[in-house]
Amino acid sequence: MHVVFHIDEMDKWKLLLANVNNFLREVDDAVIEVVAYAEAVKYYVGQEPLPENLLGRVDFVACANALRGWEIEEDSLPAHVAVVPSGVVEIARKQEEGYAYIRP
Repeated sequence: MHVVFHIDEMDKWKLLLANVNNFLREVDDAVIEVVAYAEAVKYYVGQEPLPENLLGRVDFVACANALRGWEIEEDSLPAHVAVVPSGVVEIARKQEEGYAYIRP
């Protein structure tokens, strides 16, 4: 099963990460991508790191448009965060590829 999670609000990160953990408990071999855009990209450079248990199991992605908007340099992101030109286009592409879409 392939799933793309969408996040655009900082206050939804806790819920999103719980959703991802719960999903993986139920579907251990799921392919999951988390696409952050808008203010949610700030989480990647914040004080709280991504959960260790998800690193390597989940693809974390940041929107380049949002990074520019928040004046966040790509090289300040953790190594495990990929950057795509547009978060919304990435979500649409994943859906076109057959990924299920979840927005917490």
